Amino acid sequence: MRVSTEALTSPEPAYEISCAVSEFDQPDVPIESLETFRSRLEFPWPGRVHERYLGFLDGVPVGYLNLGLPQLDNLTLANEDVMVLPSARRQGVGRALHALAVERARAAGRETLLGSTVQRHPDGAAFATAVGARAGLEDIRSRLDVRTVDQPLLEAMLAEAWTHAPGYRVVQWQGVPPDEIIDDIAYLEGRLLADAPNGDLPLEPEKVDAERLREGELQRIKQGRVSYNTAALLGDRSVAWTQIVGATDRPDHAWQNTTLVDPEHRGRRLGTVVKLENLRYARELRPALEVIDTFNAASNEHMLRINRAMGFAAVETMITWQVAV
Repeated sequence: MRVSTEALTSPEPAYEISCAVSEFDQPDVPIESLETFRSRLEFPWPGRVHERYLGFLDGVPVGYLNLGLPQLDNLTLANEDVMVLPSARRQGVGRALHALAVERARAAGRETLLGSTVQRHPDGAAFATAVGARAGLEDIRSRLDVRTVDQPLLEAMLAEAWTHAPGYRVVQWQGVPPDEIIDDIAYLEGRLLADAPNGDLPLEPEKVDAERLREGELQRIKQGRVSYNTAALLGDRSVAWTQIVGATDRPDHAWQNTTLVDPEHRGRRLGTVVKLENLRYARELRPALEVIDTFNAASNEHMLRINRAMGFAAVETMITWQVAV
């Protein structure tokens, strides 16, 4: 069989491969629409460029590589996402795409490739090991079934959490943060890679300012997604923040994203406050919402404990791998 690669020129083959791989590796995660997939390709996240390639087996596209190259920070890294149809695995397509990723990463002056695999099937871990990668971080995906949440329990949790946070108040919004707190939210976002467990991954904190944050939210809207946000303020300053994001054409599903509390304000249950207030906010504005997924480092027991108390249940683990180029 003949294996070959070439640059992606049309989104449709990559979309079909992505859908098939997702259905096999993570059958419970909703498939995004072709329109959303196209929009993500057309409107990438600020500070990142992408190179995309197809892998062919006897002239038929069966693999897809998305190589992400940070431009503002983490300039020694590249993010590699290799997908191969289950029926075409172990025939050299993944290796060919990985070799191309190594070549392109070197050309861009990068030193390390990062890539993630789900552990539901052994294919991803076997491939990562075969190309010499080593595990750097274990994440747990947890899921909240909004339809069956214990509402009285959540209300009691929120009321109890507020007793530890006298003097604080919340502000809520969709999309771009209000001008008066956007600098605070940018500061919190920039703390993510410094505060969250990163295992052995060589990650550095991102340089986030108001303009980068604003551009990211505007790009998210162009991608067909919407964010629901809640921040806790003391006086006029935002000191805690969380975010839920969902595709506009999949109103039944969303992702719990960032939750951050300024170090000076920890120990006051602000993480619990903003997460529960934001869940209520998202449910009000997204009434068809049924399921929320989230990822947390397996070592982040504090956040996992809050999520479990809310009703999140662990679904699967994901490993982020690293390999020198």
